[in-house]
Amino acid sequence: MKDNAETPEQEDLTPKPSVVETIDDSALKEDKDLQFENRLDLSELQDSVNKIKQEIGKVIVGQKDMVDMLIASLLAQGHSLIEGVPGVAKTVTAKLLSKSLSVGFSRIQFTPDLMPSDILGTSVFNLKNSEFEFKKGPIFSNMILIDEINRSPAKTQAALFEVMEEKQITIDGNKFKLDIPFMVLATQNPVEQEGTYRLPEAQLDRFLFKIDVDYPNLEEEIEILEREHNLKDAKKVDQITSFLTASQIAKYQNLVNQIIVEKHLLKYIAEIIVSTRSNRFLYLGASPRASISILKASKAFAAMSGRDFVTPEDIKRAAVPVLHHRVIVTPEREMEGITSKQIIKQIIETVEIPR
Repeated sequence: MKDNAETPEQEDLTPKPSVVETIDDSALKEDKDLQFENRLDLSELQDSVNKIKQEIGKVIVGQKDMVDMLIASLLAQGHSLIEGVPGVAKTVTAKLLSKSLSVGFSRIQFTPDLMPSDILGTSVFNLKNSEFEFKKGPIFSNMILIDEINRSPAKTQAALFEVMEEKQITIDGNKFKLDIPFMVLATQNPVEQEGTYRLPEAQLDRFLFKIDVDYPNLEEEIEILEREHNLKDAKKVDQITSFLTASQIAKYQNLVNQIIVEKHLLKYIAEIIVSTRSNRFLYLGASPRASISILKASKAFAAMSGRDFVTPEDIKRAAVPVLHHRVIVTPEREMEGITSKQIIKQIIETVEIPR
């Protein structure tokens, strides 16, 4: 990115003799070499990311943004909410991502009569030893696919609050830690559809991304039909090879945590977040958890690009999917058809990009 800022007036930068005499060229070269050695090696991470995309691409046509954000969510140790009308491959894509990983997988179909114990587990009385034993629910896995999360009422959705934030479950006063990695991939239909419940704000705030899935274009639709016609009796999921282990994922997540973020970029993130709280079109602005989420997501995007440092473009790329489900548009603007995504994009354009 070119720096278009005006060049400031040149100051008197003539070094003092005493300073010049203390400069050691060999010491500078040694320091430069040390900095080069300390840079993160992201080649293995990049290769794995590309391989995941290739595996998913065997089945899914298009939807590149969704796939990128799901991988970024995994690297950033976050959860993703995927929204779209039925039939746009939300569930299939989540299953394919899980299939490419050699980790535990569990799928939970949310329904109006689903109870919290059906997710977390319950204590069962053992007649042999006359004691209660805790039977773990399907949430005790690595990759959790929650299909149609907004089909269950708030009581069931609230069962996910603790586990999504703290990666633990408290039952009868006992705490159960979940294995790493732990990631929730939830799908939902638009809330306007019949038989759905709006997710509480606290629930939405626990998702790193909200991914909106659109219809494919004409060319992609034709390719989908061609693939389906040629697939015959083969199962789609069987085409995917599992190759990434839990230890490798943990290693990549640790690398993402070490991505360099300059102080002026931290200020840039903070200015975007603060702007959502003072925007007159928003009834509810973003919380500090949102700023942390942008930081984590921008690190993941940088690592996926093979860089060990974050740029303003990484932050701008992360801001919309991180923020647009965390803010609430004022009723007046909502009636006018203005969406939170439009407002967030406008805020990003108004905040000065650091150079």
